[in-house]
Amino acid sequence: MLLRIEDLDRDRCRPEYAQAIRDDLAWLGLDWDAETRAQSQRGPDYAVALERLSQRGLVYECFCSRRELAVASAPHGSDDQPAAYPGTCRELTAAQRERLRAEGKRPALRVRMPEGAVEVRDRLHGSARRPVGGDVIVRRSDGLYAYHLAVVVDDAADGVTDVLRGDDLLGSTARQVALQQLLGLPRPAYAHVPLMLGKDGQRLAKRHGAVAVADLREAGASAHELVGALAGSAGISDGGAVAAAELVERFELTRVARQAWRLAPGTPVLSATRS
Repeated sequence: MLLRIEDLDRDRCRPEYAQAIRDDLAWLGLDWDAETRAQSQRGPDYAVALERLSQRGLVYECFCSRRELAVASAPHGSDDQPAAYPGTCRELTAAQRERLRAEGKRPALRVRMPEGAVEVRDRLHGSARRPVGGDVIVRRSDGLYAYHLAVVVDDAADGVTDVLRGDDLLGSTARQVALQQLLGLPRPAYAHVPLMLGKDGQRLAKRHGAVAVADLREAGASAHELVGALAGSAGISDGGAVAAAELVERFELTRVARQAWRLAPGTPVLSATRS
């Protein structure tokens, strides 16, 4: 199990936030075998991957507005239902690109993706052909590398074999699989699990006023009780207090609940990190 700090957006990501994640995980008893390089240290790796795509004639400048891009440096947002990019800037001439630059517009970089769908194999959702969602942003107009490029380069460099994450990211996996194919990178095995939802049925987030794990710890909460409650919500325990290490031997992916777990009214709200 690897710990990787995904801090592409350097304006929003600070060292103390990363340390808070380590502290929270350690308190919960969720340890890791190694910590790999943070994304903020991997710029040269992303540049090499981008150059490989560029040499194949797959990269082009995109001058669409930020709203039109609808692509952020983090994995969440609209990734669960990616809107297909219509190819607005795909065939711009050199003169058109120069005119847009003269107007003060800074281009992002997109990759020409294969048309149609790609096969995504998921250990919970099965195999299916899923749409890529059009040409993918690989570097934003502010110069930051985009998450989809970063994560496939990271997974290959770190030797990741298995990825387990929330099913709100299932829709974006086709983009990552397509990039893996274009770059000739290995494909991990994926498993997308249901989310914990707020009382409104939406993904638990800051808008729900979530209490951070650190806040619960400082208030005297029991790590074993919290781990037990989370394991119970996932369907892998009866919900009683338990150490994280005790769950390892009994864990089977087939036992993980297939439906999202919603907080009941009156249940304290928590989040994994603070920012």
